[in-house]
Amino acid sequence: MAESVRLRDPEPGDLGWIVQRHGALYAAEYGWNSDFEGLVARIVADFAQDHDPYLERVWIAELDGLPVGSVMCVREEGPPGTARLRLLLVDPQGRGRGVGTLLVDTVVAFARSVGYRELVLWTNDVLTEARELYLRAGFTLIAERPHRSYGVSLTGQDWRLPLQEGSPR
Repeated sequence: MAESVRLRDPEPGDLGWIVQRHGALYAAEYGWNSDFEGLVARIVADFAQDHDPYLERVWIAELDGLPVGSVMCVREEGPPGTARLRLLLVDPQGRGRGVGTLLVDTVVAFARSVGYRELVLWTNDVLTEARELYLRAGFTLIAERPHRSYGVSLTGQDWRLPLQEGSPR
């Protein structure tokens, strides 16, 4: 299914697309307010301003010349050797075509290839399709906490995937 989908580096305008699509889709699909779009904008701006291109990447999934998904892999602030999967998004036009699996698998393969020991992510329990992707990729749910963010009550989730032999579980 993902054969017609092409992953590429971001081009001018793509980082703005990531912010816009997250804001619009999460408002339409989950009722989240503009606080979420602001968070995405800060994450994207921090990446654009200062990232290590060897250890941190953004991928844009493209179908028929149009972006239909995105994901980031960034260094985690905490323990050395930890990467964070961020801002996974599959636009409705790309759903059901293997785009999400391709994006998650690409981050996992990249993180392994550059020597990260583990990959972590934070999500919310209402994002059921994304959680299924994480489970299939081998992530384990390690913590859940209720919170009120983006104008709604949510349950935040921390997930972890060891990448190297001998990594603590």
